[in-house]
Amino acid sequence: MGSPTLDAVNQALHDVEDPIFRKRLGELGTLLDARIENGRVWAKVRLSSPSEEARQTISRRIEAALEPLGVEFVELEIEVNVPTREATSTDPIPDVRNVVLVMSGKGGVGKSTVATNLALALRRLGTRVGLLDADIYGPSLPTMLGIEGQPTSKDGKRIQPLQRFGIKLMSIGFLLEDPKQAIVWRGPMLHGALQQFVTDVDWGGLDYLIIDSPPGTGDVALTLAQKLRITGAIIVTTPQEVALQDVYKSVSMCQKLNVPILGVVENMSHFVDSAGVKHELFGSGGGHKIAEFAEAPLFGQVPIDSLVREWGDQGTPIVQAAPASAAGQAFAAVADALAERIAKEHFERGGGETAPEGEGPKRLRILR
Repeated sequence: MGSPTLDAVNQALHDVEDPIFRKRLGELGTLLDARIENGRVWAKVRLSSPSEEARQTISRRIEAALEPLGVEFVELEIEVNVPTREATSTDPIPDVRNVVLVMSGKGGVGKSTVATNLALALRRLGTRVGLLDADIYGPSLPTMLGIEGQPTSKDGKRIQPLQRFGIKLMSIGFLLEDPKQAIVWRGPMLHGALQQFVTDVDWGGLDYLIIDSPPGTGDVALTLAQKLRITGAIIVTTPQEVALQDVYKSVSMCQKLNVPILGVVENMSHFVDSAGVKHELFGSGGGHKIAEFAEAPLFGQVPIDSLVREWGDQGTPIVQAAPASAAGQAFAAVADALAERIAKEHFERGGGETAPEGEGPKRLRILR
């Protein structure tokens, strides 16, 4: 077979289906460039999600599309463009593309564990991530990320967030002289602190700002929903019925505040013993029930793993310390699902015709 023509290459690539939007690259306008150099094909495409699954899928599809043309070597550059929320002119953080609340009506379900590992998983996909600990009365971010120190200000006006593992961080815990000190504040002081954490922190350009919310359905979500445009919420639950009764209330609050529910995470879903036997210690089906009630997808079921607790106590969450572990992979899958859901939501709001434009982090992948 002779060398393929550029027209044949372009046609084959135009017909490749985008793994997120299920439309052809030619329809979406996301085949950015293609050329033949020394018998090799070079192509550049744009995806609206940084998820590893999406990148692997588009790579396989492009390789399969070009194989009938006799192409043996393809160099593929993938440009990831994370869609942005529709911020208003008064939004305090216009350079933050997406704001995601991690919340639950129930305490003790592992919101902070989910928020922290989700932030790290998104960072490992090459995106720009911030993590805000909005639990004023019980901040856990300093412990879970093993970071101490007080934020500083370059100009006396805006606070510079601390950083760990490439993530920008803010927590009331950074401002306490004694970590065992109790914070005894009434509602207005809580409201003021949250406003400062959003408006007075120099978050800069971020693809995702993850907010770890406190338990309950009180002031925090209301304050944030009034202050800025929230992309959506992730609802965290555990499987047992006693947890679900409180989590339902959290879903209801989001609906009243017009905060979209992006997905549900069932934490502490099950335990697998050394013999490989699965034990559902807290029952089963809770995540599915909440997802059905919220009319949102179940992003993942995170297993009980002592490594999550051990590494969290040591200040290196499981996604960073042991990404290949079952829990680490579960959190990575949640990050993939979140990124893809945000891209789909944005696409549907835009009419579902063309992919979002813009430029984000880039990836280079070689196919042989």
